[in-house]
Amino acid sequence: MEVKFKKLNENTVLPLLATPGSACVDLVATDIISDGLGKKTVFLGFATEIPQGYKICISPRSSFTHSGWVMQNSPAQIDSDFRGEWRIKFQAIPTRYDDSYGIKMLTPEDFPYNVGDRVAQCWLEEVIALNFVEAEELNTTSRGSGGFGSTGK
Repeated sequence: MEVKFKKLNENTVLPLLATPGSACVDLVATDIISDGLGKKTVFLGFATEIPQGYKICISPRSSFTHSGWVMQNSPAQIDSDFRGEWRIKFQAIPTRYDDSYGIKMLTPEDFPYNVGDRVAQCWLEEVIALNFVEAEELNTTSRGSGGFGSTGK
């Protein structure tokens, strides 16, 4: 399926599959801004026109699991009516230990990506419209209202 793509930066890289068997396309950073408090906003340098009835989902690349950072709002969603620049927010998490000080927050210099790096991946999904209908009663199940961890470890 085609998705219209508008470059907003001369360094923008068209998202492409890395291999013929890749399920997702890689996203490349065109700018990275730090808030100085352990958060980074990564700009991707483009906007899109996603066909109505679809959305784009963005998640971290698998290599990111070794970084000590998390992608906020993961997986992220790009709705079909959004026309702004795609961007991703990352946050440092306390992962380093020091004998004299305990947990140390990662610094902005520890961010694993630079401009021009593949920073995330995305895929297209069909959106099925929801219509919640109020009901007085719900069918019973063996699980019932059991929540987190109720089905076992």
